[in-house]
Order: sequence, then structure tokens, then C-alpha cells
Amino acid sequence: MTFWCYLLRCGDGSFYCGHTDNLEARIGQHHTGAIDGHTKHRRPVSLVWSADFSTRLEALEVERRIKGWTRAKKEALIAGDWDRVSLLARNRHSAGRPSTSSGRTAKGWSDLQKSVRPEPVEGRPDTETIT
Repeated sequence: MTFWCYLLRCGDGSFYCGHTDNLEARIGQHHTGAIDGHTKHRRPVSLVWSADFSTRLEALEVERRIKGWTRAKKEALIAGDWDRVSLLARNRHSAGRPSTSSGRTAKGWSDLQKSVRPEPVEGRPDTETIT
């Protein structure tokens, strides 16, 4: 079974990160407002990034990590700019600010970079459109 971590851009410009085992159905739920929470009153939403994983735990670990990221770091992820993601991680760490992530995981940064395989998303150049 495949599990997904995904990132949505909401109608108000905010981001929502989640995980699921059925990406199409989950995005449909966000589009219709069927899921209570952050996206319900911030529609429309658009899928801007997703990656697949072999276990739910891996997808959840990546979701938790991304939720603690700054907006700039999420934008770099969406753009597929790993150099910028890495630079932003170092800048945040060197500033001495505490982590705001919702959970720590055993995965290191290099493991995350290797395991995250961005999928084509709507609105990005030279990718297929997800409908």
C-alpha cells in the first residue's frame, strides 16, 4: 500500500500539510470542505506538493517535520530547491531558535531528502496536472 504526505496551498495563501493512503479522495474531501479543520474555511485549496512512502509512519514523520518548517522552507520544497531547503534549515538552526515541529523523528535530513520524491502537481511547469 502507498501512503502520501502532501502540501496544500489554501485560498488565503496559507499551507496545510497532511498524510493519507488515498491522495485523490483526500484532496476531494478538502475541496468540498468535508474535513473539519484548517482547510474547511480556506477553500479553494490546491495541491502544491506530494510524495509517496511505503509506510504510514514514514508519511507521518515527513508531515510532522514539514509542519515545523517556515513558509520560506515550504516554498523551497514546492519548488524542488533542495539547496535552499538545506540553507534555510541551517539558518534557522544557527539562529538558536527552538524547533516548533509537532514531533521529532529518527530520520535525519539526508534520509528525508532521499525518501521524498516530489510528485507532479497542478500549476508547476513541466509537470503533469493532477486532477
